[in-house]
Amino acid sequence: MYFRNRIARLKNNLNIHEVSGSLGDLGTFLPIMISLAIGGQINLTSTLWFTGIWNILSGLFFQVPVCVQPMKAVAAVVLSSKMSMAENMAAGIGVGAIVFFLGMTRTINLVGNYTPIAVIRGIQMGTGFSLIQTAYKLVAKLSWSMQGPNDQWADNYVWVLLAFLFVFSCYNNKVPSALILFLVGVMFAFIQMYAGSKTNTPRPAIGGYYPNTIVRPTAAEFRDGFVNAGLGQIPLTALNSVIGLCALIDDLFPDKHSGTSEVSISVGVMNLVQCWFGAMPLCHGAGGLAGQYRFGARSEMSIIILGSCKLLLGILFGSSLVGLLDLFPKSILAVMLFVSAIELAFAGKAVVAGETDEKKKTEKWVVMLVTTGSMMAFSNAGTGFLAGLVVAALLSVQRLGLRDWCHNTWRGILDIPQKWRSQRDYSTGRMLPTSAPTPSDASTAHSTAKPSTDHQENQHLSSSSTVSLPHQPVPHTSTSP
Repeated sequence: MYFRNRIARLKNNLNIHEVSGSLGDLGTFLPIMISLAIGGQINLTSTLWFTGIWNILSGLFFQVPVCVQPMKAVAAVVLSSKMSMAENMAAGIGVGAIVFFLGMTRTINLVGNYTPIAVIRGIQMGTGFSLIQTAYKLVAKLSWSMQGPNDQWADNYVWVLLAFLFVFSCYNNKVPSALILFLVGVMFAFIQMYAGSKTNTPRPAIGGYYPNTIVRPTAAEFRDGFVNAGLGQIPLTALNSVIGLCALIDDLFPDKHSGTSEVSISVGVMNLVQCWFGAMPLCHGAGGLAGQYRFGARSEMSIIILGSCKLLLGILFGSSLVGLLDLFPKSILAVMLFVSAIELAFAGKAVVAGETDEKKKTEKWVVMLVTTGSMMAFSNAGTGFLAGLVVAALLSVQRLGLRDWCHNTWRGILDIPQKWRSQRDYSTGRMLPTSAPTPSDASTAHSTAKPSTDHQENQHLSSSSTVSLPHQPVPHTSTSP
């Protein structure tokens, strides 16, 4: 009966909007994957195989469009420093091992439970703004002219403007804009390859491709790859790919809460398995979910469709797709990425949801903007995170007084065992039970779902950024199939 219901759900969600939504995260995914593949720093066949498999499994497990995205900090260092494939894989394995440890030991729960909501929203907004910068870099070297060498007609500011106007003219409608833009981009790429100036570009060749690369990094490659490229990725993965993603899932899909430990373990498993085959280091991402949702995804069906297509392309074409993907217009990718970034940054609006105290509202806005600004200024999520925590603590001291703040901080330390076991609903700030309550415990669950106002006032240093909403039933955590 369970599997029959799941299959019926998938069939009901198979529609053109899910297909369009499945393409919503390509603005980030394609440029990084193509650049790494051209540089020989990943195996494209392995990447298509494993990203397809992880997309399908993520959809089935989380039951929302949780996509897989490149580790951006790792990719940036690998590309700029021209690192080898082995060093790239070493960075992915190292980050995966640490994130897996944080999830298995539930240490990631402490990070999520003790991080003020305003800091989390600031990380989301900062990531959105960072993606806008990335979108600009994609089109920075284009021009307005449609005439020129190298098939300039297919990639210029005219197409940026037209794509921009098209997407936002359909912003509140049910037009599958991502699907239409993607098909136009593929058409332009084929025209350049077969009838334009890029006829010498290697063409896709049908065959039976499979991951045939085994990467065994040496000790020196592990050291160089992890220290230089991996360390900077850890705070970004923990804050955006795990905590930020869980917060966005709670916002967009309130009945499909995903625990931080589950997401953390998922990221770890992906990289500990695939990087030995030369696949691109991956994480989950709030930006990818925001992009898929913006372009129409409302269920796991979108991510299953995308994963199936990636896996099929990996089997049929594999690494021979590099040339075609490289010709995909940057003008269209940039607009898709820009819209996804706007959707992610828009999550910041919920920072004062349910808050009636004007002073606390101001504090939350200040903490969120400090987090976002510091993250943007230093291009580092960890710096933004620390800046937000410091400001949240200072504002709490001013509001509560030093004596009460120290007392509440000590109480927060004593609560560590409970916070280590529990997970947080980021849309309301409430703690969720570690398992579904039994009928006999229902009344207890209702009575403890929301603490009193006095208790919230006497929380630890993150109390100034905890969202307080009227009492609602505690949603159960979604179970995996």
